[in-house]
Amino acid sequence: MDVQDFNKSIIDEFRANNGVVGGQFAGAPLLLLTSTGAKSGLSRVNPLAYLADKNRHIIFASYAGGPTNPPWYHNLLANPEVYVEVDSDSFRTRAQIVSEPERTELFKKMANAMPAFAEYQTKTTRVIPVIALTRSD
Repeated sequence: MDVQDFNKSIIDEFRANNGVVGGQFAGAPLLLLTSTGAKSGLSRVNPLAYLADKNRHIIFASYAGGPTNPPWYHNLLANPEVYVEVDSDSFRTRAQIVSEPERTELFKKMANAMPAFAEYQTKTTRVIPVIALTRSD
């Protein structure tokens, strides 16, 4: 199964069960991020783990420790107004790249909550971007 098929199955399960999914993501805090393609202008939906922080949802451009940032990250840079689905709620948000020292603080919180994120950072030489999604509606 390729990444698009894998993501589609997670998206379908998420929407059918008000944000609850099973398998390897059972119990993980997931959201669906709908962004506008930087080049295509088309809507793109990505399931992402997040960290709740006050009135924000924090996401991480880990790409499982890949050498480059994920495509959705470039979409956010070009079009920071995005749509988020969390549990059974959906709303518009504005994406903002988190700068230091807050970036490191939030990344450590996520790595403590989900150790795979610490592993992702060891797999890459890039600093994994941290993005805050703040509700705008």
